[in-house]
Amino acid sequence: MPGQRSGFFSGGLEWPYREGLRIDEAMHPLSIFAVGVYGEVLPNQNGAPLRLIVPWKYGFKSIKSIVKVSFTEQEPVATWNQTNPREYGFYSNVNPDVDHPRWSQKRERRIGAESWFEPKQKTLMLNGYAEEVGQLYAGMDLSKYF
Repeated sequence: MPGQRSGFFSGGLEWPYREGLRIDEAMHPLSIFAVGVYGEVLPNQNGAPLRLIVPWKYGFKSIKSIVKVSFTEQEPVATWNQTNPREYGFYSNVNPDVDHPRWSQKRERRIGAESWFEPKQKTLMLNGYAEEVGQLYAGMDLSKYF
């Protein structure tokens, strides 16, 4: 990527950017490899030619511009988890009961709200997909594996 050593990312992120999912997360019907948006071919700014969408996780798991997919026996090293494991767990599950070290995740403002001053709403477990994907994490302590 041109200019990757300058600007925001010069602060210590190692390249290439890496992310990971368990195979059951990746194979879930809500995990989507997208090649288009709104009935059109996926444009560059949306991650062309291929983008991963994982709606129950935070945005950094929905990676853009995929260049390689690997299957491993061990949990892979993910970029944000490696950069700051205290703030970014491997699982990246939305758990409103576990605050980020620098801010609360209990409430959120919805994109598309009529006003920036609209009251925030309660953040839902697994981004509102707990019924659909909660079984993937049965028996796991989601305050530890955030």
